Formats: sequence, C-alpha cells, structure tokens
Amino acid sequence: MALPGAYAQYNNSKVLTASPMELTLMLYDGAIKFCNIAILAVEQKDVEKAHTHIIKVERIIDYFRQTLDMKYQVSEDFERVYSYLSQRLIEANIKKDKEILEEVNGHLRSMRDTWKEVMRINREKGTV
Repeated sequence: MALPGAYAQYNNSKVLTASPMELTLMLYDGAIKFCNIAILAVEQKDVEKAHTHIIKVERIIDYFRQTLDMKYQVSEDFERVYSYLSQRLIEANIKKDKEILEEVNGHLRSMRDTWKEVMRINREKGTV
C-alpha cells in the first residue's frame, strides 16, 4: 500500500518531468476532474464544494488564456472558446447549474481528446 506522502512525491515528480504538451494534457484532465466534482456537488446541494471546484476549473481556463501565443491564427479561436467557457462557468457558479457544467465538461473533454490526438501525431512524426 502506497503512503500518501509517496503518492504526492510521485505526482510532484510526474509534473516536474513532464513536457509542455504533457502538462497541458494534465491541466485538461484536472479541469475535467474538477468539473465532475462540481457537478456532483451541485447534485448534492453542496454549494461551497461546487463553488470551490468551479473556481478551480476557471483558474485552469484562465491559465490557458494567459499562455496563448497570439502570433498563431488558431490562438484567436482558442481565445474565443476559452472566453465562452469562462462565461459559462461564471453563470454555472452563480446558478449552481448542473447542465451548464455538463456542457462545459463536454467541451473540455473534446478539447482534451483533440490535444491527445495532436500529441499522438507529433510522437509518430518524432517532433516531441
């Protein structure tokens, strides 16, 4: 049985040794996880827990927005998507709306899956 400290040390090591592409994937996974927790919290009427986890998703989306390299045309598209998701998260947090969170989670999953495909293609090309 792994000790909690050993698990934390492993996770820390995983982050420290990850490539930028892997870190982005981890952030997408984290946003999806926090969104799932927020959905469950809304179902359970746990307002504080829902709020806390929606804020975590918002922070990840904000980080993605701040790190966009706007010299690429595609970054404008990502900015629009991230802006939309941010607005929906604010609305979901105000209303504690499960349906909005599920919508956001669907977009995050789609983006994560696309990112995984980009990683796979880059690995096959040997560019990673």
